[in-house]
Amino acid sequence: MEQPGERWVLCPMCGAKTRLRLLQRTVLRDFPLFCPKCRQERLINAQNFQIEWIDQPDAKTQC
Repeated sequence: MEQPGERWVLCPMCGAKTRLRLLQRTVLRDFPLFCPKCRQERLINAQNFQIEWIDQPDAKTQC
């Protein structure tokens, strides 16, 4: 059950609830967030319930 000072983190791809809850004082930097529904992993930064998704460039192939 969600308490007043905490929130669930939602997946940026499918919008499903992940297994991670944030408190208002929680600070995350370069945290790998995994979604069990769509099986995607994204890096996030979080502070004061503000979540920023970090885009990682794809690996380039060598020619």
